[in-house]
Amino acid sequence: MLARAVREVEAAVQRGSVTASVRTKFQAVALVARDERARVKADEASSPSHRAEQLKRLDGIATILARTAVRDSALLALLGEDAVVSESARALRTEMLRAAGIEPEPVEPPPAEPVEAPAALERRVVPQSVVSRQLANPFLAPDFDAARPQAAPRPHRLAGWELMAPLLNSFERAGGGAPACMDLPFPTDRFTPMGSELMPHQGQLVAAAAGGHRTFLLADEPGLGKTAQALLAAEAADAYPLLVVVPNVVKTNWAREAGRWTPHRKATVVQGNGDTVDGFADVVVVNYEVLDRHVGWLGDFGFRGMVVDEAHFIKNKTSQRSQHVLELSQRIRSWTARPLLMALTGTPLINDIDDFRAIWQFLGWIDDSKPLGDLMDALEATGLTPADPGFYPAARQCVIDLGIVRRRKVDVAADIPARRIADLPVELDDKAGRSIRAAERELARRLVKRYESALAARESATVVEGIDADLVRKVAGWELKDANSSATGENVFGMMRRIGQAKAGLAADYAAQLARSAGKVVFFAKHVDVMDVAEESFAAQGIRFASIRGDQTPSARQRNIDAFVTDPEVAVAVCSLTAAGVGLNLQVASNIVLAELSWTDAEQTQAIDRSHRIGQTEPVTAWRIIAAQTIDARIAELIDSKAGLAARALDGSDEVASSTDVQLEALVALLTTALSE
Repeated sequence: MLARAVREVEAAVQRGSVTASVRTKFQAVALVARDERARVKADEASSPSHRAEQLKRLDGIATILARTAVRDSALLALLGEDAVVSESARALRTEMLRAAGIEPEPVEPPPAEPVEAPAALERRVVPQSVVSRQLANPFLAPDFDAARPQAAPRPHRLAGWELMAPLLNSFERAGGGAPACMDLPFPTDRFTPMGSELMPHQGQLVAAAAGGHRTFLLADEPGLGKTAQALLAAEAADAYPLLVVVPNVVKTNWAREAGRWTPHRKATVVQGNGDTVDGFADVVVVNYEVLDRHVGWLGDFGFRGMVVDEAHFIKNKTSQRSQHVLELSQRIRSWTARPLLMALTGTPLINDIDDFRAIWQFLGWIDDSKPLGDLMDALEATGLTPADPGFYPAARQCVIDLGIVRRRKVDVAADIPARRIADLPVELDDKAGRSIRAAERELARRLVKRYESALAARESATVVEGIDADLVRKVAGWELKDANSSATGENVFGMMRRIGQAKAGLAADYAAQLARSAGKVVFFAKHVDVMDVAEESFAAQGIRFASIRGDQTPSARQRNIDAFVTDPEVAVAVCSLTAAGVGLNLQVASNIVLAELSWTDAEQTQAIDRSHRIGQTEPVTAWRIIAAQTIDARIAELIDSKAGLAARALDGSDEVASSTDVQLEALVALLTTALSE
């Protein structure tokens, strides 16, 4: 029975028809095979030869499962020990066991994690500045000014129908290649701040918000500016204060983007227990990892809008993270008549069409069991029932019209540059980050001491007011010379390596997000230990990668390149910035992650050009991971400031940027800042 079922799944996957029923059967086979293996191994009544024969047959089934899973990442995720078992898979498992003459033991589904778990309550905090805000505004009241007049209740023709399964299945059965994108109005730039410019596809969503639309599943591919769209949609909808829930790796970037796109709105980032939170801010950014501590006061803050970035993180509705997000959404909807709710993700579906459920519930389109409000009205207006052939495409369109927006890079290629660099600042707020900042302060102190000693030893009677810029450059040059001669103590090279090591995990996490949502990714790093950390992270997340390093033989290097280029399951190429920065054709990827900074713009450009070359059909985005509040950020600015020098040299200029220039200027900036404090 197992062999027949696993062959049916294998054949379906080979045909490319991986539907929800196929995924259900795949998971049921995996569950039964796992239980049967445990039963056979524990069966002491059987002879050793019989047990060996049975285990051999089960190994054959497991091999087919693994080989099939490699062809589809959604199936691969179902093999994990922590994979969520769907109710349909449980039911099919029971049917399969009974068909084989085995009465299954009753299996209790795993209990949902309680939202109000005692341990979670003990950890909850209320930042002091939030208390001050509440005291300053003691009469905060719900916003019912925009409430729509309630129409007289009318009987629902679809009241007796089960609608959730048909609604979800409509996205598998009725797509027909049609784009999952609502009709959008003509773009507007009315809310764009002076000096910034929106791309047309971004302006369309902002115009929809300005026109009164209030719920969006924004599923644009990475690199199309979802952050700017969300912030300006909030501006158009006047959805302040605004709550933004994000992964830790992009928390700092959201605060920076808020300062860029809505400079008149104050943004605050929730770190740890929230000691630095500004309770009077317009935009509150919090990461999933600390949401359990802050969900209490966030629910009482009076938000008029909520954005959930990388919304596929909430797909498991039994998780505490998902329950907190859904609770906050419900409280905001009960507080404000028409809040702005936005779910941002390039990957709305990870394993199953059921992944839509939590996102739709966050947006207020459904509850646990049925469509709500506008969605139910739209389904009623079709005049169809799930028994009618035309119901599925009509139902799919009803959901899309509620606010699904999906654009691909190739769809808006004319809007965006063929190649661009997007900086992603990250906070190093762990032990490594504190150590790096301490080392940077120690280096600055040493430079100041050297400067003061040189100043005191001067024989010249010339007195320089303020900071002696010439002496600063000399001191920086002496330090750089010592660093190049491997002098002891902290130096700029050692610090940059430590920063790279501290960023490695965050950079790998972001590359993994890109791989899941946008396809193949090239990951560049300077140091072998950074590559090692990234590869360990990818392996732990079940993401297949190819490693391209300087110590490989030519044949091994080519095998890894071919695997990345030709094998659809190899999602990431982990490359040495120096060894793989030239001579490679990696145009199958349009997203690049630069985990460590190079010392020259030319080296950075060569890495990007591995993907941005003849044969590339999509705009290329290089995501540069920058450690905020460290020398890393200053070096990024210096690299950019010297980016045009090589080109100008070709036009007759004598000035060409070198790595020494950037290293020297970084030390000059560090010393100048220290002397100014």
